[in-house]
Parts: sequence; C-alpha cells; structure tokens
Amino acid sequence: MKITNLETFIGSVPLHTPFKTALRTVTVAESIIVKLTSEDGYIGWGEAPPTHVITGDSLASIEYAINQVIKPLLLGTSLSAYERIFEQLQACMIGNTSAKAAVDMAVFDLLAQYAKLPLYQYLGGYQSEIETDYTVSVNTVEEMVRDANQYKLNGFSILKIKVGKDQIETDMERIKAIRRAVGNEVRIRLDANQGWKPKEAVQVIQKMEDLQLNIELVEQPVAARDIEGLRYITERTETPIMADESVFSIYDARQVLENKAADLINIKLMKSGGIHQARKIATLAQSYGIECMVGSMIETKLGISAAAHFAASHPVVTKFDFDAPLMLSGDLVHGGVNYKGSHLSFSKNYGLGISGIRSTFLKKTE
Repeated sequence: MKITNLETFIGSVPLHTPFKTALRTVTVAESIIVKLTSEDGYIGWGEAPPTHVITGDSLASIEYAINQVIKPLLLGTSLSAYERIFEQLQACMIGNTSAKAAVDMAVFDLLAQYAKLPLYQYLGGYQSEIETDYTVSVNTVEEMVRDANQYKLNGFSILKIKVGKDQIETDMERIKAIRRAVGNEVRIRLDANQGWKPKEAVQVIQKMEDLQLNIELVEQPVAARDIEGLRYITERTETPIMADESVFSIYDARQVLENKAADLINIKLMKSGGIHQARKIATLAQSYGIECMVGSMIETKLGISAAAHFAASHPVVTKFDFDAPLMLSGDLVHGGVNYKGSHLSFSKNYGLGISGIRSTFLKKTE
C-alpha cells in the first residue's frame, strides 16, 4: 500500500459562459491535477484550482507546494498510516490549502479503492443522491432574469444569485426582478461574496423580508474577517446567514460558532485543505446544531466529485453547490459523479470513480 509516484498536470477547460461574482470573472477553469500511484498500481486523482481572491493560491504556487514540499514527504509512505499522512500534509507548510486539498483527495481516492468502496460509502455513506443549485452570475437585471428563467426551464429548482458587486439598491432590483420572473416555487439563495457592509446588509435583508421575497439564505454578506459584522447581521435578521470565506479551518469555524456569528457554514475543500479537515469542520458544526453547505470553486468534475462524495457522506451537510462542471465546455475526466439535471448520483466504481483524464484539456507540468 505504499505511495510510489506523484505526478502533476495542468488542466484547462473553457467555460461556455463567463462566471461573474463580486470578486472576479472567470472564463477558463484552470487547475493543477494530481496523479498519485501506489505500488499495487492503483491511481488516485486530485484537483486544485487557483482562486487568488479567496485562497491566495496560484497555479505556480500550487504546483511548487505539491512537487517541492509535499511529494518528498509522501513517496514511500504506506497508506495504512493515513492519519500520519494527513497530519504531515497539514503541518508541512502554512496555508496552501488548495495544494493540500488536491493531494488529500487523491489519498482518499486510493484508500476507498483499497477498501473496494465508492468514496462516499467509505466516508460514511449517508445518502446516495444529492441536488445542486445553479448560480446566476452578476450581470444587468435583464441578463440575470433571462439566465434565471433558463436555469428554471433546465430543471433547477434552487438558484444561487450573485450580488454584492454594485450599489446595494441595484442588488435589490436584481432580486425582486428574479423572484417575479421565476415565481415562488423556486428557492433563491443570495451570495454577496463579502460585497456588503453590515448596516446596509441588515437594511436590505430586512426589506426583502418585508417584501416576502422568500430568500432561503444569504451567504457571506461582509468581509471574511469581520466576524463581529457577521454576527451583527445574524442577530438582526430572520433570514439565515451563511459563513463562507470566514471559515477556512476548524479554528475559524469554532470562532464563528462560539460567537453565534452565522446560522450556517459553507465548507469547501479548497479552503479547508481537503476532506480530512472538512470532516472535522462538519462534525464541529454538528455539535453546535448548525447545518452546512458544501460548495466549490470553479472546478472540473474531478474536484467536484471529491467534494460531492464528502458532502453525501455526512448528515450535517444539507445543501449542495456543485454546478461548476455544468458551466464548462467539456469534461476533463472520464467517470466521476453523474449529473441528471440538478441531481447528482454516484457510480458503484471504487473511490472517486475516475477512470481516466482527457488529454485534450491536459498538459504535463514542467
């Protein structure tokens, strides 16, 4: 069960439509792909997209962290001592959570293959099918209404609306127009990506409540480190408030939970450093009676498969944000999770269920 080789590649898949938030615009899904090989010939796969404005990671920094720091620690290590592997992975360098996440998911892919189980079953197997939302990018009111209607026609009953880029009055017009267009049967989530101030957030959320716009939740309305501002909003609104960029680690989660600063937590593998740490955050949230969403960056089906397997394994995860592969012009991988409209299911194949990588979107790192 020893790890005998680690290789990295650059994956690059164009989006069919630009993805726009308050923080950035993305037109190509780029990532570092990890291929981990064991002495028995098993292959574990991992993915790390660079998200400069959230994790601070770049393609170059991820590639360096994996090949120059993590790889020497892993080669020759036995998977039977996986707790030691995960401990070393977290301790080997500060930050670099995306690089750690890619290696972590490749290790879990191998472990589940050795156990002859799909990863979600290896991790606990709480459920075998989940439903994702679909994200409406920040655009003009007319464009966002058009997109929301199209996603509803495509069978999505949960929409995640990006706001926070312009004046808050403009955001209000966007939300009202979309609610009128899609009707009350569609669930609407808002994601401000840190774009609002505490007082204006309270003002606009209370106005939405008065207008009965029926918003399911508001995600990360204020700056990531403004825990007091997050609590200020949570205390003064009825709409559930979700912490996203405020929570990278279990220590961040504890701070949010102890201060009652949010009603929900969004866990992402690229923030936590992988599944091993994400499970700790989920269990901590569960002990506080707080539900979680599992989300993602702009990732291919490889990274999303790892996140989805983790999300389906834990009962505290009740919301899912896995639409990124549906925004891409092609699939990087053969296998992985299966999409049927808004629903994701898992094959009976072991581990992540990845059978190969399409060379069309791949090149070897230097």
